[in-house]
Amino acid sequence: MATVELRFSALPEHVRTARLVAAAVARRAGVDEAVLDEVRLAVGEACSRAVGLHVSNDIAAPVWVLLIEDEKKFSIEVGDEVPGGPGPGAHADGEGEGEDEMGLAVISGLVDDVEVTSGERGGVIRMTWPTAPAPALS
Repeated sequence: MATVELRFSALPEHVRTARLVAAAVARRAGVDEAVLDEVRLAVGEACSRAVGLHVSNDIAAPVWVLLIEDEKKFSIEVGDEVPGGPGPGAHADGEGEGEDEMGLAVISGLVDDVEVTSGERGGVIRMTWPTAPAPALS
């Protein structure tokens, strides 16, 4: 199992870099070419959401992304450091909840296998795609 880890300051301009890296690693892992746009969009949505949570809650810690290659699947975890997030309770000021729910709805529409968890140390969105088996070498 191979893992790539990204950490970046909660700035919108870093979301594009995360999308590009995620697509490149997904391609190498064997994710179908037809699905790579969905990977890019889902990662962009998840990272934008995490950046927004950090900004609205004055969190200086970086947003983190794990790209995990497994034998039959490729997973991406996007994490924030907002206690109690993700979810409506993650917003200290009560604003942005509709936008947050919309982002999660977009991700759920793009990815069949999505898991959203939250806890005292922050929230994680885990997205998983199947991979094609590597061609046999002759």
